[in-house]
Amino acid sequence: MPKLKTKASAKKRFSFTGSGKIKRKHAYKSHILTKKSKKRKRNLTYFTIVEKSDIKNVKAMLHV
Repeated sequence: MPKLKTKASAKKRFSFTGSGKIKRKHAYKSHILTKKSKKRKRNLTYFTIVEKSDIKNVKAMLHV
């Protein structure tokens, strides 16, 4: 059986931390930024950790 390909969309969106957790970017930072506060936009800039309930699906897309 051939090797499974990683989902290209997932490959672009997720990365791993040194301890093995999965990092992701926040949503809602791409447009309609004028009505969002500076604090809200600043907090959307940083990475966050994928929720426990989603880890199984993300790992399946990445074939980990």
